[in-house]
Amino acid sequence: MLRNIEFLQGSTVKASDGDVGTVTQLYFDDEAWAVRYLVVDTGNWLRDRQVLISPYAVLHTDPGSTEVRVRLTQQQVRDSPNIDAHKPVSRQHEIDYLRYYGYPTYWGGPNVWGMGAYPAFDGLDATAALPLGAYPSIEPDPDEPPADTHLRSTEGMKGYHIETIDGSIGHVSGFVFDDESWVIRYLTVDTRNWWPGGKEVLLATGWIELIDWFGSTVSTTLTRDAIKQSPAYDDTIPVTRDYETALHEFYGRPGYWTKQRTALPGEIQA
Repeated sequence: MLRNIEFLQGSTVKASDGDVGTVTQLYFDDEAWAVRYLVVDTGNWLRDRQVLISPYAVLHTDPGSTEVRVRLTQQQVRDSPNIDAHKPVSRQHEIDYLRYYGYPTYWGGPNVWGMGAYPAFDGLDATAALPLGAYPSIEPDPDEPPADTHLRSTEGMKGYHIETIDGSIGHVSGFVFDDESWVIRYLTVDTRNWWPGGKEVLLATGWIELIDWFGSTVSTTLTRDAIKQSPAYDDTIPVTRDYETALHEFYGRPGYWTKQRTALPGEIQA
């Protein structure tokens, strides 16, 4: 099911034996567009400490609910590796985190989640954490240079300007993700400050040509006029496959579920 990430932020994270904290933002992989971690502020419980929660731990996030239930205990969260909220999450920290919980790496495999398409374990007790040591220990090669990390903050990307081939058209206002694969499928784009009568629209992540992380811009080869005429997005209504199909047909592009490639209206082809 496709859902707006905005509804996760502010949700209370509940472990099997009590509350853990509140979701403040999410970290996603800017190559696969997969949500890798929920960033949780533990408040007074752990003296204003922030922790990471992997989608592997999430039991369910029902639409409309203000709770995210996880297959963890408070003690497991308390003993998890610390993060510095003022610094990017390093690959070494991810290694320490995944080793601690016994989760597999997502990098280096053929699928979004390494060897799998979803952050799930077949046969795992729905109330139990994955036992430590379930996967081989992850040890970096000392002769290899530090791996690049591609984790970005959803909050940090909000406000990025959308650049088309003929000018600016809006800014990133949010994200729509698949709550099974935890992949971000669309950016929500607010155009109301760019043209009278503007609206909020969806821009598929597959239609993005370039992101300038220093200039805070997202570039696409769509035209301003195409985006102006595209179907409006209403975050109070679930994004259905019918809506997605209509959106992709409007732009003349097959859905991401078909994994094909055709030209977009107003797109400059190489």
